Amino acid sequence: HFDDPKGKRREETTIFIGESDSAGGVMIPSRDVFTQAVFTLRGKPLNCHGLKRDAIYKNEELYNLMRALGIEESLDGLRYNRVVLATDADVDGMHIRNLLLTFFLRYFEELVTKGHLYILETPLFRVRNRQETRYCYTEAERDEAMKALSKHEVTRFKGLGEISANEFKSFIGKDIRLEPVAIKQMSEVGRCLEFYMGKNTPERRAFIVDNLISDVA
Repeated sequence: HFDDPKGKRREETTIFIGESDSAGGVMIPSRDVFTQAVFTLRGKPLNCHGLKRDAIYKNEELYNLMRALGIEESLDGLRYNRVVLATDADVDGMHIRNLLLTFFLRYFEELVTKGHLYILETPLFRVRNRQETRYCYTEAERDEAMKALSKHEVTRFKGLGEISANEFKSFIGKDIRLEPVAIKQMSEVGRCLEFYMGKNTPERRAFIVDNLISDVA
């Protein structure tokens, strides 16, 4: 564990926070059991923006997450060096990610400012033929792979549960892609959380509509 100062692999310790049993069913058999743990959520976590700290103790999901990380008293008890949000690449997954970010920034901002919080990047597409398989993280990579591989088939991964455990192992191994959650100015966090997670629904809806980008082709 990361809170063991004499641990030989303490810097490698990671916990993945997944959003469902299906995601957990993929991550659990794929992980390195010596350095990687998995915490699976049961549905969407509570939107804790504007709530007091006692909201954690009243919500079983958030309480269990806090206890699993060992951060109830302070960051000194943090059991994992990297706390990784592993949500699906769809609307629900993005919403759950925002709810978790709100949770950590609201109550445990030091976890973020000290560089322990990450977002797991997983491929959106698999392009393959009989000879080769390519995993693509963007539409541009997918298009390039489609041009390079003849007689190919394309799979769009809408959720982590759609990736086999054997495939997923390589995505959380030595070639893992992690995006660190970095805060440039803590003074801006409150304003951003209020806009995106607060009760200003009309203003937020107008912003989404004005900035929505859709493919015409």
